[in-house]
Amino acid sequence: MAYHSFLLEPISCHAWNKDRTQIALCPNNHDVHIYKKDGTKWTKIHELKEHNGQVTGIDWAPESNRIVTCGADRNAYVWTQKEGVWKPTLVILRINRAARCVKWSPRENKFAVGSGSRLISICYFEQENDWWVCKHIKKPIRSTILSLDWHPNNVLLAAGSCDFKCRVFSAYIKEVEEKPGPTPWGSKMPFGEMLFESGGSGTGPASQAAAGGGGWVHSVCFSHSGNRLAWTSHDSTVAVAEGGKTCSVSSLSSETLPLLCVTFITENSIVAAGHDCYPVLFVYDSAKGSVAFGGKLDVPKQAAQKGISARERFQNLDRRASATQTSDQDLTTLHKNSISQISVLDGGRSNCAKFCTTGMDGGMVIWDVKVVYTTQGARLIVSVCGGGC
Repeated sequence: MAYHSFLLEPISCHAWNKDRTQIALCPNNHDVHIYKKDGTKWTKIHELKEHNGQVTGIDWAPESNRIVTCGADRNAYVWTQKEGVWKPTLVILRINRAARCVKWSPRENKFAVGSGSRLISICYFEQENDWWVCKHIKKPIRSTILSLDWHPNNVLLAAGSCDFKCRVFSAYIKEVEEKPGPTPWGSKMPFGEMLFESGGSGTGPASQAAAGGGGWVHSVCFSHSGNRLAWTSHDSTVAVAEGGKTCSVSSLSSETLPLLCVTFITENSIVAAGHDCYPVLFVYDSAKGSVAFGGKLDVPKQAAQKGISARERFQNLDRRASATQTSDQDLTTLHKNSISQISVLDGGRSNCAKFCTTGMDGGMVIWDVKVVYTTQGARLIVSVCGGGC
């Protein structure tokens, strides 16, 4: 179905397997549920129980079929499936605050964990001792890491944090990979080197960037080529940085509520979503160096304004950030609460054909992306996926 409600509880995070027949999600607690597609229905087939704090991040490696989870208990686990049973392996993160997000690298030989300890743990498997170890990226991070994304070269790592900054670091681990080649973000990449920082205080060739937002950086995402980086901030700003000798940053202060997640669906098109309960399209114009609003992808109907007193209006503004007298059940969007995560399902970030959203309403929506060619050029059409999804 286009919309599926898995749980009564919010879905805090999710991850898909390689062929998109299974989804792992967390019902806002310390368990992970794995559902398998059965026709148009989803059936729960596994529960991963090892964390004793809320699970805050999940990522599923497509080729090695390993799941990594992290949580508020300051731990991370790598799960491997043996004879139909998922077995956890503890990862020593060496942090004293909650882990907030986790991402496998593209080659799946390491993963990154962001935490409230003002650092990023880069974890890799040490064959000699048969365990997962980590190295820390600390400076100049000054607050909690909220989001991570890997560059396609498996070395560079983008991080968004509560200190209002989006940064790009080198996560080169000589024990597990060859020395990386140069990129538009920089050529010298020793471990922990910062190559970009929104605000312009970086050290690499891409450090001359202008400020791209003034709030917590909720989500970061590299484009398919890795030459562009998008992020969303709590002040409803969407920004795009383009790597190069003179790195340029374009930003747009949108009229939406804060956007919690963002992804590229083409090299020039970005989808973001958050507290407005529907995804929004943004278009990046590299020639003009600008980000433009591309439209709402699930437009809610305007609620009636009749019969609302001044007192009720202010109460609604305070309670729901809305001047209308409506309840959650009256929302005409598919999601009935904030959207917490977006993931690309088909086509990749260069030519996305389908993407998925999950939210605090416990639901999941799969969206179709189609390119329509007209006399005025190409135009993206996004719609809810039909019953075959």
